[in-house]
Amino acid sequence: MKIAYQGIPGSYSESCAKSNYPDCQTISCKTFDECFEIANKDNTIKTIIPESNKTTGNIGVEFLIFKYRLNIYAEHFFPIKHNLLGLKGSSINDIKDIYSHAQALSQSSEFIKANNLNENVRADTAGSAKYISEIKDKTKGAIASDLSAKIYNLEVVKSNIQDEKNNVTRFLIMGKEINQPELKQEKYITSFLFKLKDKPAALYSALSGFALNAVNLIKLQSFPEKNSFSSYFFLCEIEGHIEQKKIKNSLEELGLHCEDMHVLGVFKADRVREK
Repeated sequence: MKIAYQGIPGSYSESCAKSNYPDCQTISCKTFDECFEIANKDNTIKTIIPESNKTTGNIGVEFLIFKYRLNIYAEHFFPIKHNLLGLKGSSINDIKDIYSHAQALSQSSEFIKANNLNENVRADTAGSAKYISEIKDKTKGAIASDLSAKIYNLEVVKSNIQDEKNNVTRFLIMGKEINQPELKQEKYITSFLFKLKDKPAALYSALSGFALNAVNLIKLQSFPEKNSFSSYFFLCEIEGHIEQKKIKNSLEELGLHCEDMHVLGVFKADRVREK
């Protein structure tokens, strides 16, 4: 399996891909847009995208999900363990400036404040680790994964520095081909996009079918259509498989109120949801 990810070797996206698909071949991309584009053009390539974080919320990829409408095959909740990385022989007292992605800095704010470190925002965590390995300055460190430390020959000065010790990011595996799992005795999630018709109380009416069929909504997020402040799409996820009668009935009811509707995928719920 080929999996495209945003960042360079050692990123959390690559770590999640290798953890769940040990034999996969990973492909580094500069941007999320590039990840979606390469998977959209080549059926043999999937992409892994961080969708939301337990601590800091949505990552901000919803517009790309809408733009490319790739099929979702799986979700993976991956533990994010931030580490302070420095040159070999560095100590916490040596490091004055810290480099990382904005979310990693935000998720480690208590540690940064406690140690009076100066924050420097960079494009990604692994890239920050690579930067530290290249400039060879003991006063500078990076917040990144332990995989980054191994790849770029850095020392883990302090491990697990994130504020929330149970810090988890939800990743989605996506691709061009439509592939839905057979309905079995498993817990599933159905994900879809919809745009409502322009009429009063449209959202209230559209969602009534889920209540009547006892279907649980686990995600409902709105975002504006391109170049518009009055037209919105909704990204929605519900518990259940699209082949279940109650799910079919709910989506049929929703369709009556929609101008556009697109199923993004049906996939097994990650077991983390059961905890």
